[in-house]
Amino acid sequence: MAVTLHINGSATRVEADNDIPLLWVLRDQLGLTGTKYSCGIGVCGSCMVLLDDMPAKACLVKATECAGKKITTIEGLADQADHPLLKSWLELQVPQCGYCQSGQIITAYALLSNKRDPSADEIDQAMSQVLCRCGTYPRIRQAIQQASELMRAKDPS
Repeated sequence: MAVTLHINGSATRVEADNDIPLLWVLRDQLGLTGTKYSCGIGVCGSCMVLLDDMPAKACLVKATECAGKKITTIEGLADQADHPLLKSWLELQVPQCGYCQSGQIITAYALLSNKRDPSADEIDQAMSQVLCRCGTYPRIRQAIQQASELMRAKDPS
């Protein structure tokens, strides 16, 4: 079945069976390999993308269900290298192995887009969707808090 997906600001027509997860369309058909495959059952969050600006596990969402929705992958955030979240992530050297980082960044980006000043508990709750095998949770939280502070300093309204 042909379906048009709106990925990172561009409309792309792909062929996808009704049961093909968005993850495989992104990685195999479109070469967007920043969205990682790990567990394949929606437990780890490494495959997180934004679907209409909300975090979604691409291994669980069928590609055909995404027609007409806005999809943002980690590659779609790359043009925002000056975003406080990405700057903080690099400055605080958050990644260790890095495998979960696209899912972590996507989830943190969604959190900060919806809540300018999240508490530590709100950060932990939001980020609990993405597992980090290396245990960099303290640096993840610190980077999100720092990014939040930078965003508020830049635009206090």
